[in-house]
Amino acid sequence: MNKTTAAITAVGKYVPDYILTNKELETMVDTNDEWITSRTGIKERRILKEEGEGTSYMAIKAAENLIEKNNINPEEIDLVIVATATPDMPVASTAVYTASKIGAVNAFAYDLQAACSSFLYGMSVASSYIESGRYKKVLLIGADKMSSIIDYTDRATCIIFGDGAGAVLFEPNEEGLGLQDEYLRSDGIGREFLKIDAGGSILPPTEETVKNGQHFVHQEGRTVFKFAVSNMADVSEKILERNNLTKDTVNWLVPHQANKRIIEATANRIGLDDDKVMMNISRYGNTTSATLPLLLADYEKELKKGDNLIFAAFGGGFTWGSIYLKWAYSK
Repeated sequence: MNKTTAAITAVGKYVPDYILTNKELETMVDTNDEWITSRTGIKERRILKEEGEGTSYMAIKAAENLIEKNNINPEEIDLVIVATATPDMPVASTAVYTASKIGAVNAFAYDLQAACSSFLYGMSVASSYIESGRYKKVLLIGADKMSSIIDYTDRATCIIFGDGAGAVLFEPNEEGLGLQDEYLRSDGIGREFLKIDAGGSILPPTEETVKNGQHFVHQEGRTVFKFAVSNMADVSEKILERNNLTKDTVNWLVPHQANKRIIEATANRIGLDDDKVMMNISRYGNTTSATLPLLLADYEKELKKGDNLIFAAFGGGFTWGSIYLKWAYSK
């Protein structure tokens, strides 16, 4: 009897219409296109400008794109997970609202937060639900409205982040395709280097915290960069070793889009050529939880059934990890 694995059977995406270019950022902070491009690989990012709309707006759009493209009945979805660092609001779950709006009336839903590793961790969770045999269709959405927590006078962060959402559907597979292995890590040492100081239970919002700009993302770039480079590369290499994979048997690296230099360092560690590395950072910047599913959506037509994909991510906390997945379909 074949072991049931969890395979991705459909993908969807949404990015806002508004494009914030490096040229426009030059008018906002002391920076320039050449400096941003050479250090990050980013040329532009998408910003959600619709008034009164948050992360759920993009999550819903990405889910609807997946549902429409693949003729899926949303009433058959068992579970909706929204991986996000920017929920619509505290307490009320973004995933629950998203599930209701897309017509997934028979699903239960919840949010998952692990900073930029949220979607990667979500892949592990979604796969476990499928492998348990209790659920047949798990919709995992990665969505973040990073513009809602970015200080556009802080050039250390405003040049990096953008808004967007991507979605994947996990279903049971009997052919040995889908998620094969995972190596997920975390270390609380990172808490001080990438965070938002105020708005949580330690430092609730006050007039003073707002005035001090303590509700924006603070990042110590050099420290985060150093940890990201070493850890993303380490876990990717470990996944290859554990599964007897080589640069010749890996078809694609699917890396978190934080910085082009981090992506290149990870690819170099496992010996992959550029044509095997998924990259769209130049167009979207770092969309946090949305980077991995947006890559899958952008490269979907190039993926072939049986392809070996290595996912890697690194995020605040610190959180990081790598997942080995065999692709389940060809377009």
